[in-house]
Amino acid sequence: MSTILIVDDDVYIGDMLAEILTKEGYRTARAYSGTEALMYLSSARPDLILLDLMLPGLSGEELLPLIKDIPVIVVSAKAETSDKVGILLGGACDYVTKPFDTAELLARITVQLRRAASSPAPAPVLTFRSLTLDTASHSVSIADTPVRLTQTEYAILKLLMQNPSQVIARSLLLDRISEDTPDCTESSLKVHVSNLRRKLKAADGNDYIEAVWGIGFKLNEEIR
Repeated sequence: MSTILIVDDDVYIGDMLAEILTKEGYRTARAYSGTEALMYLSSARPDLILLDLMLPGLSGEELLPLIKDIPVIVVSAKAETSDKVGILLGGACDYVTKPFDTAELLARITVQLRRAASSPAPAPVLTFRSLTLDTASHSVSIADTPVRLTQTEYAILKLLMQNPSQVIARSLLLDRISEDTPDCTESSLKVHVSNLRRKLKAADGNDYIEAVWGIGFKLNEEIR
């Protein structure tokens, strides 16, 4: 089931879109500002985004360049050709003007999801400083030195590297890695992170993960 993120501060339009998409068999998520959408994307990856432009806080135009490898259909009341051209050149895959025809919007969503499914997957390698994680081979190395991790340690590191500037709360960390590591519990998480930090530090002396007291963990951006 595909997940579609609806980013629109108009509650009526958002509710209508959510109802229509749910009836069509899609899973939906909601964000009412560009800032809220960015926070959602720091910990989740929808299959497609419906993006309004006139949003409180971070505008749709400002949010668009920050969205990577996710198809975006802009749904906006801005109807000028110059607006459409600028947005399409700026990264949107389609542009629908409000008010829109429901059947047409659903067709455009189907087309973009089909294109995304047939497109080559992005390079499955994550990097942070000298640290490299290959999601295809499930291998981790630091400056070409292999680091052997357990399944749980790998899942934790992968999530942190997917969100290198974000503090990942303990509860979110447990929830996000639960599919890969159902054995990881709240009581054992601290031990897994401690073992992961020790293994990474043994490779080149750097402490790649820092604990944020009372919240969770993040990558240490002070490492050079």
